[in-house]
Amino acid sequence: MYLSPEEKGKIFKKHGKSNKDTGSAEGQIALFTYRIDHLTKHLKQNHKDFNTERSLVKLVGKRRSLLNYLMKKDVLRYRAIVKDLNLRK
Repeated sequence: MYLSPEEKGKIFKKHGKSNKDTGSAEGQIALFTYRIDHLTKHLKQNHKDFNTERSLVKLVGKRRSLLNYLMKKDVLRYRAIVKDLNLRK
C-alpha cells in the first residue's frame, strides 16, 4: 500500500485537530491532495491507465466539493488550507 497508517496519522495531525480526526474537512482535503499527487505521478509513467485517470478525476471533484463547502462555511479555514497545501498559484 502506498500510504501507511502512520503516514495517514501524520497528515491528519498536521491538518486536522489530532491524528484520529479523520472527519474534519481540512484533514480530508489534505488526504485527497496526497492521493491526487500520488495518482498524478503514476499517470505520468502510465499514460494509458484510464481507470486511474477516472479515479483521479473523481478525487479532484470530491476535493473541489469539500473546498466549496469549507469556503461557504468558514472562509478563514478555507484560505488557510489552500495556502498550506499550495492549491492556488
